[in-house]
Amino acid sequence: MVSADSSNLGKTYSLLMIKSFLIWTFTLAVCLLVVGFPLVVLMATVGCLLSIVLQSVMPVSAVLLVAGGLILFNVMAVVLAAGVLTAKGVHPKQIKWLNWLHGEAEQLHTSVYASCPLTCEIK
Repeated sequence: MVSADSSNLGKTYSLLMIKSFLIWTFTLAVCLLVVGFPLVVLMATVGCLLSIVLQSVMPVSAVLLVAGGLILFNVMAVVLAAGVLTAKGVHPKQIKWLNWLHGEAEQLHTSVYASCPLTCEIK
């Protein structure tokens, strides 16, 4: 019975780690696309210039090599960052600014109706 419980806990822990890794991967990819748009524009500019320079050296596959390298760099950065955050044990629910991820709405203000000063105190 003890070994069955420990294997079940191991499976649960590994599933939680996989879930955390996938959530971090999704979150970091979305943040890279939305918030990191100036970074993406800068990478595209550098990629175009690098492609033009490499075109004289290897005319057949310069654009393919640069585009593949930039895409691989972005994917590896997201996966590596998600792996580090998962390995450190940081769960996305622990991060305050990720409330949009787990459905908790932030209350900016509460509504006060015009009749409330007259009727709210009635018991």
